[in-house]
Amino acid sequence: MNLLSEILMFIGAFFMFVAALGVFRMPDIYMRLHANTKSATFGVLFLVSGAAWHFWEIAIVMRAIIIVIFIFATAPVAAHMLGRAAYFAKAPVWKGTLSDDMKDKYDPKTHELAGIQKNHKPTTAKSKRDKQDD
Repeated sequence: MNLLSEILMFIGAFFMFVAALGVFRMPDIYMRLHANTKSATFGVLFLVSGAAWHFWEIAIVMRAIIIVIFIFATAPVAAHMLGRAAYFAKAPVWKGTLSDDMKDKYDPKTHELAGIQKNHKPTTAKSKRDKQDD
């Protein structure tokens, strides 16, 4: 039982190391956010799973599950908000960045995307079978 716990914790530590390495090695904030969010989330998953497996008590296992659910729910939202704030602040991007999908769609005055209108009703595309029925 201790061997599995140690393996899980080692994998978690490895993912945490990759997250830290990504923060130092990536050239711009968007890549740093990506590296840190993905790797650190999996690092927490494996570290907490290793701790839960090591102690194997219902209270600790339940807390571990709650911690993992909380991290998995909040880390992507936090990364999205940080990335959005960086985009609004015009954070510099890496010179090798290939595209900026929001460049012509974003209004910096209202912070809204172009093409999204209030009271907009999305249309559904008709399938080939629906078109044949018409």
